[in-house]
Amino acid sequence: MPSSTATPPERTGSADGRPRRLVILRHAKSAWPEGVPDHDRPLGPRGLRDAPAAGRFLAETGVLPDLVLCSPARRARHTWELAAAELDGAPPTRHDPRLYGADAEDLLDVLHGVPTEAGTVLLVGHNPGLEDLVLLLAGQGVGDALDRVRTKFPTSATAVLTWHGTWPDLRPGEALLTELAIPRGHRAK
Repeated sequence: MPSSTATPPERTGSADGRPRRLVILRHAKSAWPEGVPDHDRPLGPRGLRDAPAAGRFLAETGVLPDLVLCSPARRARHTWELAAAELDGAPPTRHDPRLYGADAEDLLDVLHGVPTEAGTVLLVGHNPGLEDLVLLLAGQGVGDALDRVRTKFPTSATAVLTWHGTWPDLRPGEALLTELAIPRGHRAK
């Protein structure tokens, strides 16, 4: 995955005065086996390759979550397992059924309930909800990141948003999209 300037890995907490960060990771490419319910679909070969790259991006850029909120769908859980294996120690993870099939407003409601002490939260889930959430929250983006999300937020894409404030106070348009990593080999629409 392409990355920006690497910083030392660290987890942020609310007591340190740093801005909050929301990391949004769309699950890796899944397979479509016949007769398997959507919730139980596994990752496909490209997903198995791209999910660890998402974890390497997090490690290389120092964007390490204090808390992970992950959809309980098999493809989302496996994406996070493969990404987390690239980190030094896995943060606490909650598999939240509200994330499966959620739209942007539902996802924002989930984020409003994040514990105050979490400085960086990673959300692993599905489109179109995740893409819509990035576009809902990001009032601005660094470089062309926002335009790139508007074009396509493919599987294994990782967006990093920052803002000053608390989780319950997060509102549309308040965040800055600081990073966008898309696995190599993905083409624009």
